[in-house]
Amino acid sequence: MPQIRILTDRVANQIAAGEVVQRPAAVAKELIENSIDAGATRIEIEFRNGGKSYLRIEDDGRGMEPDQALLSLERHATSKIRKASDLNEIQTFGFRGEALPSISSVSRFVLRTRPSSMQEGSEIFMNGGKMIHVKECGMPPGTRIEVSHLFNSVPGRRKFLKTEATESTHIIHLSKLYALAHPQIEFTLLEGGRTIFRSPVCKDSHERVREIFGRNLAEVLAPISIQKNDLMLEGLVGKPGQSRSTRKEMIFFVNRRPVESKTMTYAVLEAYHTYAPKGRFPPAILFLEMDPEQVDVNVHPAKREIRFRDESKVRTFLMESLLNRNKELSSRIEFSAAQINLEKDGDSGRLVPKIDPTVMDIFKKEMGQDSKSAPILDLFSGGEIEANQKEKEKPFSNESQNGLKRVGPRDASTGIWRFLDQSHGDLAIFSTPDGVLFFHSRAAYDRVLYEQLEDAFQDSNKSDSQALLFPESLELDGIDQKNLVDSLEHLRSVGFKLEEFGRNFFRVEGCPQWVDPEKAIQFLKDFLEIARESGGTMNPEKFCKEVLVHRATHDQSNRKGFSDQEIIRLAEQLLRCRNPFSCPKGKPTFYEIPKREMEERFKRNL
Repeated sequence: MPQIRILTDRVANQIAAGEVVQRPAAVAKELIENSIDAGATRIEIEFRNGGKSYLRIEDDGRGMEPDQALLSLERHATSKIRKASDLNEIQTFGFRGEALPSISSVSRFVLRTRPSSMQEGSEIFMNGGKMIHVKECGMPPGTRIEVSHLFNSVPGRRKFLKTEATESTHIIHLSKLYALAHPQIEFTLLEGGRTIFRSPVCKDSHERVREIFGRNLAEVLAPISIQKNDLMLEGLVGKPGQSRSTRKEMIFFVNRRPVESKTMTYAVLEAYHTYAPKGRFPPAILFLEMDPEQVDVNVHPAKREIRFRDESKVRTFLMESLLNRNKELSSRIEFSAAQINLEKDGDSGRLVPKIDPTVMDIFKKEMGQDSKSAPILDLFSGGEIEANQKEKEKPFSNESQNGLKRVGPRDASTGIWRFLDQSHGDLAIFSTPDGVLFFHSRAAYDRVLYEQLEDAFQDSNKSDSQALLFPESLELDGIDQKNLVDSLEHLRSVGFKLEEFGRNFFRVEGCPQWVDPEKAIQFLKDFLEIARESGGTMNPEKFCKEVLVHRATHDQSNRKGFSDQEIIRLAEQLLRCRNPFSCPKGKPTFYEIPKREMEERFKRNL
């Protein structure tokens, strides 16, 4: 058996490089973090051939004195921590002292640095972990690090690098992440002398998103800022109805550190459950600020993943915050002032909205109907949902604050949605002052029906039951019997009438108004099956919401198409929904092509 020996520092550094320096983007990450920790206000990144042949990071932060520069290339040399307890209060990015020695051991490495207190800088040149020279150099205050011929001393690792385009994409994405997290720092990214992006100091993250990701993404994001106890959430979230096919625009930061977190991903997807289609992902750029003691950033060698001390607390906070923000964003549709024609009032002399005679004629024709409480039963024959007797405050009204109706026929005023025609089945086309709007009547109908069912469920009389014509028995095994007993109080609160009828037997005498009596037994069996799969912790109200979604999207699927007047009335009711942007399954109900986009396509003003 070979004898045990201690590895040399050079070999140990190359082994450590396998964990820390997996690809050129990992080198860029470590060096950018060092620049940020050094208090830089300007960071410039340049690379060639995907970072494999050349990578340069230059900043204007606090430079290092010659002895400190040499010490930084020793393993586990760091200025960030002194004792083990400091690991619980880490507020900097780099702290283990492995990055520079690991990088220098597998590349040609040139470090130039100068503190503002010295007249000249220091240059250190290393090749494959071997010191070549140390000398003075002229340079402005700050640090400049050049890494070339990455993995030249370990060609086996170099073979496993991806193509130049792939490695370049990783460096560009990483640079954008750190630029996004630090709008107070000027970032410049160059590839072979060509500027990829140059972002000056920005006042907030929204402006930085517009700078580096473009206007198209910035326009579909809305700001969020919520604080609860020791947790604070800031950032930008996708407006309801916005979704992407991949997760690349779900970006998370914890204490300004870009991270990958299953806890945060799960919370976002749960909050957008009915606001984004299944299988698609909402755009979200979230900054979570919390006590450093409550998060462990030392889980992964490259610090990509983190672990929360209380994951359920973080997940609940994120879900509630995002869900409340989604409800706020869904509670209004912005109409620009340009849609309103103004005139001077003869009595007060103030500018007031001009009342269009056409709109008044339309209003007079519909005076006999109170559209605010109009049920679906009045809109479409064969409907099953009765109107609520009392008036309810709705986020939307078909009439805006200035008296103009928002939905009308083709010959209505220009300040509203004007119905033009139907096309391709359930698709309807409306004209708006800002462009053309495409309206999916089936999706809109499902949303209106779902919210009426949800209102019935949330009302104080949600426990009202309808008696079954003949009580039915339900025989269960031991596990299902225990789960049903544990959930019995909750099931009764939503309208089920259940009585124990012997060992493992129950008698179902009634069900809620929103459940078909013929499907009451199947409802309970489905509930118990899911409760068994989830370990008996199934929330009855959550399961009931899934039933509402199913009923809203399936029970009316056999009805025929909509008439023009039904579509206009349906659009009116949709605008009064809490979330008019998507159907109960998260798919869009309408989208608008702005006039600006059409002018770009036609290359002329409309």
